[in-house]
Amino acid sequence: MLPGQPTPGPKKRPNFSLRGIQQHNPFESFSKVVDLSGKLNFEGKAVLHSQGVDFNAGRKYNIKMGDFDSRCEIGRGQFGVVSKVFHRPTKVIMALKEIRLQLDELQLNQILMELNVLHEASSPYIVDFYGAFFIESCVYYCMEYMECGSLDNMFHVGCPEDVLARIAYSMVSGLKFLKDKFNIIHRDVKPTNVLVNSSGEIKLCDFGVSGKLNASLAKTRVGCENYMAPERIKSGASDQGYTVQSDIWSLGISLVEMTTGKYPYPLNGRPTTSVFLIMQDIINGPAPSVDTENYSEECRDFISRCLEKDPNDRPSYAQLLEHPYLVRYQNTHVDMTGWAQNALRSSPSSS
Repeated sequence: MLPGQPTPGPKKRPNFSLRGIQQHNPFESFSKVVDLSGKLNFEGKAVLHSQGVDFNAGRKYNIKMGDFDSRCEIGRGQFGVVSKVFHRPTKVIMALKEIRLQLDELQLNQILMELNVLHEASSPYIVDFYGAFFIESCVYYCMEYMECGSLDNMFHVGCPEDVLARIAYSMVSGLKFLKDKFNIIHRDVKPTNVLVNSSGEIKLCDFGVSGKLNASLAKTRVGCENYMAPERIKSGASDQGYTVQSDIWSLGISLVEMTTGKYPYPLNGRPTTSVFLIMQDIINGPAPSVDTENYSEECRDFISRCLEKDPNDRPSYAQLLEHPYLVRYQNTHVDMTGWAQNALRSSPSSS
């Protein structure tokens, strides 16, 4: 100590008491959802647990992890994986989709939306639902196994016009069912969300980002930007909203992709993967078109109507189902089974 400095008093200890301090536990906001007993409780709607899922309307699905023999992984995404599994009690091959739970309200809402759609949907154009359960930090959906995977797995065998018509019919019928039954818009229509089985049946999947329509409008920019309609991209900075016509645009882009085997943007063959430049092309550039040599005028007209830049100029689902292109192939034999099984045999991933 230097001369002239005051004698120091007793050293104060830091106060580590938590009393009076507001502590934030991230689980507090979700305590009504994530039950300490190991249940995921969507109050008044559904309860997921390790033995299955119970819906408020009384429907129950008793299914659990111990019932399965794992076969192989068939897909992987941002939040988890999809596996091919064998359900011993029923002797049924299923697709088991795992979602790693995060304490995020948007993700919880997406889980509930997908559960609601899957367990209430009774349509040949929607993938079948076998149940769901919750273990620790993961939600598991048990769904119909579609052997050929998604439409993007089919590019290597091409898509003849008659097959494309059946794909379009199934997609439109599935989207119309969602609108009529649940008053919702899919919002993520793209080839990876359309599944194919070995019989050539086409079914929609992935309803987590589907949204309720309020006075025929939806809001919020969720889904894959590459397949978004121009008005959806532009509405991201406003409250204008958008309608089911935006899913019709996404349908059109998906069909163009099926005819060429590649995503149609960016325009003019520019070598870029910039989402910003692609969205600029979607808003400001002409809509993609279909090859005139390999596809009929009826087919090209159907797709061009889906890709009208003004959503008010796009037809409704009912009008699309009455289009001459779809009507013609509904009354014509189309070998969907042969097309699907050829793709399955020749797939690079087949073993």
